Amino acid sequence: MHETGIYDGALVEREILRPTVAEIDLAQLAANYRAIQQAVAPARVMATIKANAYGHGLVPVGRYLAHQGVDYFAVAFVEEAQALRAAGIKTPILVFGGFLAEQIPQFLEHDLTITASSVEKLQQIDRVAAGLGRQARIHLKFDTGMGRVGVQYATAKTLLDAVADCTHCEIEGIYSHLATADEADLTHARLQAARFADILAYNQQCGNPTPRWRHLANSAAICQLPETHYDIVRAGILLYGVYPSPEVKRTVTVKPALRWRSRVVYFKIQPADHPVSYGSTWRHDQPARIVTVPVGYGDGYFRAISDRGKVLINGRRYPIVGRVCMDQFMVHIGQDSAYNGDEVILLGESDTGERITIEELSEWAGTIPYEILTNINGRVPRIYKETSDNRPQTSEGDLLSEV
Repeated sequence: MHETGIYDGALVEREILRPTVAEIDLAQLAANYRAIQQAVAPARVMATIKANAYGHGLVPVGRYLAHQGVDYFAVAFVEEAQALRAAGIKTPILVFGGFLAEQIPQFLEHDLTITASSVEKLQQIDRVAAGLGRQARIHLKFDTGMGRVGVQYATAKTLLDAVADCTHCEIEGIYSHLATADEADLTHARLQAARFADILAYNQQCGNPTPRWRHLANSAAICQLPETHYDIVRAGILLYGVYPSPEVKRTVTVKPALRWRSRVVYFKIQPADHPVSYGSTWRHDQPARIVTVPVGYGDGYFRAISDRGKVLINGRRYPIVGRVCMDQFMVHIGQDSAYNGDEVILLGESDTGERITIEELSEWAGTIPYEILTNINGRVPRIYKETSDNRPQTSEGDLLSEV
């Protein structure tokens, strides 16, 4: 089998030996980005590409979106940001996560934006930047009701007042994170939004400059809380074509950019009343046609899906039977036939138009779409494609070859 995709920074055709792959449609990713940008204008879009770009591939997605003109990237840890810089990406990058004092020089060396979530951290950054003769770019983080990191909204003035004493920090942004914007009841989210507005008002009262980037909206708020869009929105799971929850209003039209597929590698007729897989949790009172698929929880396909999930084989739905193993699982195909090499869709759409949605997959696994995507691990090869005709171009030629 040959596939065309992006490998080591170049568009090439090579033989893919592993039956299980994740396909990422870059054109769909770009279409999702444009749909979000149109919905929130004049605000801009910060592309959240932490956790390996939600399983889609940190560096390939970062490079592609940089060519699409994304204003800002966001990651969780400094190591993710360093990988983007090493790949030649010059777009501003905000690091959400906490850090230790000894990591501050890494932020400065790679021109990364630091989250200052306390007075102590802001002062640490300023001291290190002064010692290195550098200017640190800062986004101040406030806790308006998430209860995670950030100065509590009730004491926000302590951090805002501390800004005046910093000589080597540029306060480029102020932000907070919404805890319940993905629910039908937006009461708490609107309370958080009001608290955030109060913080911004106090920032003006104490004479601090209005920051270039005020941001509060996550993917859910992009869809249903337009008053939180401010200067820039943080597009996470929505960017990849997945809605944050069933309750979120579908006010922005996006489609999944990832398809996870495998192939049949074994067929057998299991005798009547003979169990299948560990624990002997499944058996049939008639001879059963069983196929084996070479993917398991070692790839991020959850064991909790055992005896619950379904896959598409040649466009038809069949149940997973027995426990999902580390490297494979079994499927009962009834009285139908299947052959080695036949396509198996784990997530996404088949050529016949049938599909396994991420909402279904997460329900079978007893989790959320975020966890499904971010658990597709590095053992699964990624294939990057463009399926539309509007391939990005520059004066230097076809950008896909540069991704």
